[in-house]
Amino acid sequence: MTPDASAHIDIAASPQRVFELVSDLRRWCEVAEEYSGGKWLNASGPQVGARFRGINRRGWRGWSTVSTVTDAGPGRFAFEVRSLGLKVSRWQYDIEPTADGCRVTESTWDRRPGWYKPITMLATGVRDRAVTNQANIEATLQRLKRTAEAG
Repeated sequence: MTPDASAHIDIAASPQRVFELVSDLRRWCEVAEEYSGGKWLNASGPQVGARFRGINRRGWRGWSTVSTVTDAGPGRFAFEVRSLGLKVSRWQYDIEPTADGCRVTESTWDRRPGWYKPITMLATGVRDRAVTNQANIEATLQRLKRTAEAG
């Protein structure tokens, strides 16, 4: 299934360093566009089946979600997001080694039922989630590159 938004960037840092950044709930808020923090609920770190509560912000609006990690290997970190018990989205970070470091692809799939989209629009202030996520991914990847390459 084709993602609703996706982009990639080449980073002059090891795949392991990048994996550690994208899967670190405390550090990710320094990089991600809407994510402002999170807490592991049933684990102490990224592993398949681990759940975390994520806090998100956009302007004055804030909301939380619960996510379950589906992939936590050296080449991929991914999780399924739920809000009020409903599937909301999937986020995935594919990390491929390159000669100079790695290429990171960030992708997301919108999983919201149609009737739930107007409710989330009110909660988040986002009218077109695919367009917003595309812009967010591009900004996030630029910050990830700067952070990872800074050491």
